[in-house]
Parts: sequence; structure tokens; C-alpha cells
Amino acid sequence: METENAAAVSVLLPCYNEEETIGICIAKALEVLSKNSIAGEVIVVDNGSTDRSAHVAREAGARVVKQDVKGYGAAYLKGFEAARGNILIMGDADNTYDFLEMPKLIDELQKGSDLVLGSRFMGEIKKGAMSFSHRYIGNPILTTMLNVFFGSALSDCHSGFRALRKETAARLNLHTTGMEFASEMIAVALREKLAIREVPITYYPRQGSSKLESFSDAWRHIRFLLLYSPDWLYFFPGVVLFLGGVAALVLSGQGKLTVIGHRFDVHAMIFFTLFSILGFQILNIGVFAKKYARDAGFIRDDIFMDLLEKALTLERVIGIAFVLFVAGAAGALLILIQWLASGMGSLNEVTICLVCLLLMAISVQLVFTFFFLSLLMIPRKQ
Repeated sequence: METENAAAVSVLLPCYNEEETIGICIAKALEVLSKNSIAGEVIVVDNGSTDRSAHVAREAGARVVKQDVKGYGAAYLKGFEAARGNILIMGDADNTYDFLEMPKLIDELQKGSDLVLGSRFMGEIKKGAMSFSHRYIGNPILTTMLNVFFGSALSDCHSGFRALRKETAARLNLHTTGMEFASEMIAVALREKLAIREVPITYYPRQGSSKLESFSDAWRHIRFLLLYSPDWLYFFPGVVLFLGGVAALVLSGQGKLTVIGHRFDVHAMIFFTLFSILGFQILNIGVFAKKYARDAGFIRDDIFMDLLEKALTLERVIGIAFVLFVAGAAGALLILIQWLASGMGSLNEVTICLVCLLLMAISVQLVFTFFFLSLLMIPRKQ
């Protein structure tokens, strides 16, 4: 490994009751620093340990800082703040990651990468190190979601063995305090178009009790990815519901929607109308979400929002909504006239009635959506 002696390394270990393994991790990290003549330090972030973890860490040669705010992300945010080194190495204190493999991460960082991930799936996962559900269900699903949402091709988005420079950590400006911190780091790095690389590592069985809460931790990751991706949370479901509902409504109204020999009737048409209205409402909420996300810096360039704000002024939308509402009202009036002409007898104009209802509903939604969007677009002092 080529080293930069002037670039100190800070090895960051979040710790909550890891007295059995914390000393081993520190010893390995210090060994790498010593063998490669790197000026560095090991920082243990004590996240409320009730055992002898802090004492063991100090005895092993680490600097211990306390973080009263509970959580994986909170511990690392404290570590970033306390670090004196330019290069930051992140790793768990349970001895599942081999800190003797630190040179792999540092080498890749020195080659120009902004963020280096130690990939367990590119390397070796020792027997008993990862449960079946985590290895074949949880991690692959979460990694696939992140790759699809943010356009990456990573193999192990939730590896805890990472390396980055301190200025990169400051640029990322991370905020989450829980396990979703791991997803936030990669999502923001991808948004910033940083160079992310993976290196194969070995993953070992942990010693002591696991601090992971599989379902709640997985949900925190999923929730973060969805909130950070308004297109996937709002626009794609909204488009499917709206366009699918409209198409199904029209086809079923013409008697052309048949599935497995069953032709959909008026009962299904009512639900198709509901799906269309719900889909349009979800799209409206998606507009608000994208506006907020762009103003907050979660997303950068967005062609859809640029076109929306430039082409569809409040006045134009009111005009479009007026036309839609008049069309719907005219259809409803036609049905009323036919009903009166028939002596107020029975009618069979369900399709037209539902289409008119849909047109009037979305016209009202459009007006109020763009009034609120216009409110959000009023210039404000920073």
C-alpha cells in the first residue's frame, strides 16, 4: 500500500456494550497504522455502553468520545466531528470486519475514489456471519432498491466497513441518526455524483449479542429511500393508478375489458373511477414533495419541475381546470336532460356519469394544487 504519511487516518468505531471485541478491533487498526507508518488514531464513540467497553478501549490505545444521542448514525456523526485525520475509516466494533483489511480501502481512496465500500458479497462471508434472511432477502432487497432508485450498481450498500475523506463527510452533510445513516451516505454521494468504489472484504461471525433489530432497521432504510425518492414514492404509483384507472374505466364502459372470461361491469367501473381520482391526488402530493425536495437540496436538476413551473402558471391551470369542469358539468347536464325527457324513469348512463365525475374531481384538485404550489413558489428572504 502506498501511504501518505502527512494524511492522518482516523479509525471510527461506534460502540455500545462491545467489551468482548472492542480491544481486538483497536489492536488490528493500530497494527495497520504502525506497519504502514501512518500517523493516525482510533476513536471509539461510546453510545451509552453499560459495560467496560470504554475502559477497555482506553487501555487498548483508543481515544473515547461520548455520544448521548442513541443510534448508529448519531455515533458516526459524533465521530466525524471528533476526528483529527483526513482519511476516515468506518467499521463496527464487534469484530465482524477485519481491520487488517483497511489498506484495501485506503489504497482505493488514494486512487481517487470519494467513498470506498468494503463489499461482503464481492468477498467472503464466513459461515454463521450472516443469517439466511439477511444474506438472501434483506440485504439484496435493500441494495436493489437503492440501486434502482438512485441509478447505481453496487453489490453491498449496507456494509459497515467504509472509507472516505473528512472533507467528503462534511460535503455530504448527513443528518439521520439511526441505521438508515448507511443508506443516506450512499444516496447523498450518488446525488453529488461522487466516485464510489467497492473492494472485496471478509465478513466474520460477530461475538456477543447482536444490536440489530431486523424488521425495524430494515423499515428505517426503506422509509428513508422512499422519502428521498419522490418519483418512486409518488409519481410512478400515481401514474399507474391514474392512467390505469382511466383506461380500465373507458374499456369497461365499452364492454371491452374482460379478464379470464369475466367482463367487468358497473361495480368495477366505480372502483376504476376511485383509482383514477386517488392516482391523480397522489401525483398532486408528488408535486409538493418534489418542490420541497428540490428546495431542501435533496434533489438537484429536475426537468419535470422546471417544465411545470415555467409552462403551467396558475392562470393557465385555472383555464385548463375550467374547461375540464365545464366538460364534466355539461355531460352531467345532458344526463339530467335525458332523465327529465324520459319522465324521470330509469337511466343507463353509468359510464358517462362516472367520466363526468372524474373530470370535475380532477379539475377541482388541479386548482387547489396549483394555488398551493404558487404559495410555495413565492420568493422568500433567505
